[in-house]
Amino acid sequence: MHDRWISMFGIESLSGNLHAAAIVGLVFSEALVLYAGYGVATGALASVVVNAIRGE
Repeated sequence: MHDRWISMFGIESLSGNLHAAAIVGLVFSEALVLYAGYGVATGALASVVVNAIRGE
């Protein structure tokens, strides 16, 4: 998946430390999006799941 990002943003043209920093930034950004997405999903679905387990 990251290979697609590398070519999409032109990161393959960077070299050395800039290339490494760009990759780390992309991975960090992906982690933030996933963290926020799972937080929203958990907040929206937690009560539904708990009520289903309790049989309510």
